[in-house]
Amino acid sequence: MRGRGTRTALTRTAEWDARLSTPGSPVCAPGWLALREPADAAARSVELVDAVRPHLTGHPLVLRDLGCGSGSMGRWLAPRLSGPQTWVLHDRDPELLEIAASGLPTTAADGAPVTARTEQGDLAELRAAHLAGTSLVTASALLDLLTVDELDALADACVTAGCAALLTLSVTGGARLTPSDPSDVAFAAAFDAHQRRTVDGRRLLGPDAGAVAVAAFDRRGATVVTRPSPWLLDAAHKDLVEEWLRGWIAAACDERPELEEHAAGYLHRRLDALAAGRLRVTVGHLDVLALPETARPQNTLPEVTR
Repeated sequence: MRGRGTRTALTRTAEWDARLSTPGSPVCAPGWLALREPADAAARSVELVDAVRPHLTGHPLVLRDLGCGSGSMGRWLAPRLSGPQTWVLHDRDPELLEIAASGLPTTAADGAPVTARTEQGDLAELRAAHLAGTSLVTASALLDLLTVDELDALADACVTAGCAALLTLSVTGGARLTPSDPSDVAFAAAFDAHQRRTVDGRRLLGPDAGAVAVAAFDRRGATVVTRPSPWLLDAAHKDLVEEWLRGWIAAACDERPELEEHAAGYLHRRLDALAAGRLRVTVGHLDVLALPETARPQNTLPEVTR
């Protein structure tokens, strides 16, 4: 998904290298995607992969990665699955599609071949017919950039086509920073509100995306299982934490301009704590596995979330 980027008065007074979850912003930049990829890989739920793996059908497996970005989901998941695989990489950005296709592993867990093809286009156009023959629909860090209607259409397409869906790393809001700072609550609340903003007439789901996805699949009779998949960051992730902090604070100020007068001092305190090895950051995410009736495993799923 793409749209407007933002720049605030902060840009004129400080080096804000913002990573904002706005279509068209650096959130989709290859450098940022590469920086976050190890944290994404560590956070995703392996348990949900274990739950769906024995029940995937097709030879080869056909996996459609929606909003694939630079392809981190394929790099993480393909080596965890056995048998020949064909990945359909879907994004609007041709540069990211090229990176994703070239970076996909060439062999599966058992040495079987893994191949890829790309499809450039808008997810709003996706329908059940496009998913014919698909073994698994995947997405990573995507749902919070969708609207209620867009997510509902995605759930309908998956269930109508009988496709399992593994939708990872949807933000849940309420980022926690330790040790605490008096400004944490205000910046966290403003950032969460910013993720729910309206862009070009589209009201983004932001931290509500996981719950909306569960409800959308549940209404259609799918079995839905969720697992938390938080980023757990510290000084070992210094570059990522600093970039995340800059974007987090800048987005909060875009939502509540009155925070700008406090932002520079707050950022400096947080970066000082990071440099001293004291800062810990938890960024909440949720992974969702949805199994329509035709793809539902029998007696092997973890506890079902409704």
